[in-house]
Amino acid sequence: MDAEFFFFVGAVLMVAMFGYLGVHKMIAGALDSRIDKVKNELSEAARLRAEAEALVKSFVAKTAEAEAQAATIVAQAKAEAEALAKEAQARLEDYVARRTRQAEDKIAQAEAQAAADVRSAAVDAAIKASENILKSGAADASTFVEQGIASVKALAN
Repeated sequence: MDAEFFFFVGAVLMVAMFGYLGVHKMIAGALDSRIDKVKNELSEAARLRAEAEALVKSFVAKTAEAEAQAATIVAQAKAEAEALAKEAQARLEDYVARRTRQAEDKIAQAEAQAAADVRSAAVDAAIKASENILKSGAADASTFVEQGIASVKALAN
């Protein structure tokens, strides 16, 4: 009987004692509880993954909606800018037309005033010419008329 035999007998007794005390059941129970814990963690991870995927889908949808709204806002802004540009162009054209009319009216008034001034000057010149002729004692009426016509023509030109 050597040491190996006693070791073998001790090991068999220890295994038998573990079997009697239910150590194998405790080990199996601990392993089963660990398996259940891992299963619960996996199901929790799957649930969290599903939530994350739902959130990603939600954010993608919200992003698409925000982009669509931004495109709509940009389109509206462009339309408003074009309308404002057209309105500004119309106002500018109206302003230019009014200023042109005012300038033309002023030119017409100046022309009328110049014509009136020329007529007035012609009348004044005719009166002075008549006075000069009458003072100089023109005897002949036809000479008087010819000199007056010549004076008026000279002033008109």
